[in-house]
Amino acid sequence: MDFDWSVIWAALPNLLDGTLMTVKITLWGLVGGFVLGVLAGVAKTYGRAGVPEAAQRHGRRVAALPWLLILAIVAYLVFVRHAAGVLQLAYAAGMLAVLAALLRPALREGGAGVLAAPFAMLAADVASVYVAVMRGTPIVVQVMFIYFALPVLMDVRVEAEPAAIVTLMINSGAYIAEIVRGALQSVHKGLREAGQAMGLPFHKILLHIIGPVAFRRMIPPLGNQCIISLKDSSLFIVIGVAELTRQGQEIMASNFRALEIWSAVAIIYLILTGLIALGLRQLEKRMRIL
Repeated sequence: MDFDWSVIWAALPNLLDGTLMTVKITLWGLVGGFVLGVLAGVAKTYGRAGVPEAAQRHGRRVAALPWLLILAIVAYLVFVRHAAGVLQLAYAAGMLAVLAALLRPALREGGAGVLAAPFAMLAADVASVYVAVMRGTPIVVQVMFIYFALPVLMDVRVEAEPAAIVTLMINSGAYIAEIVRGALQSVHKGLREAGQAMGLPFHKILLHIIGPVAFRRMIPPLGNQCIISLKDSSLFIVIGVAELTRQGQEIMASNFRALEIWSAVAIIYLILTGLIALGLRQLEKRMRIL
């Protein structure tokens, strides 16, 4: 079979449209994923260490507080919201009494700072569950759940493009969280101790001392995640997003020239991943990665 270049030239406008859609989904997905990943990574690393030791010790007495609040809200929405006013008042009074009994001893001994510990621990637990679920399920299952199952659960309409972006965001965020956690843990604890000796609060130590060193170490694995996310965007063909792979499939279905079309799609992906790798290599040189 002869390779017909004219087929590629004829299909190029549609392939470029698909390329722009792929870049758009990947870009927004990675931006959102980076934000989620940093928050989850910091929570997993410092969720239990980001509050003073004394507060953590006293906070164990109220470690169940965040979960109790969540259960109280769920119970109200499911059982109490439509009940009589007297029952709602009784429910509110009972919850306040439980909270007072739980908080009074700890607040008397540890002060108001004791409340930071349980919520920091909750953030660490939530981040751990999020990372485990997202890394433990395929991205195809995630996008199918968001696109098909979520509208049934929440009675909302979900478009294909936002579903793809959100899926890539939460999926890449879980992997970026582990990259962030590894980079933060690789920074010598002496830097944190130096910041504490200077009297800096924890968020300033993280932002101005630990963060810059950790970010330099994140760049190579972050580049790898960018390339993986770009290629993962091709899986959104299952919900009909008009990205590069979908455009290639539709063109091939109309002219049956699989060799030319899929060769062109592969070359475009190689160009995109090559540009990402080149840009990250230049960034590594500028930041002097060791």
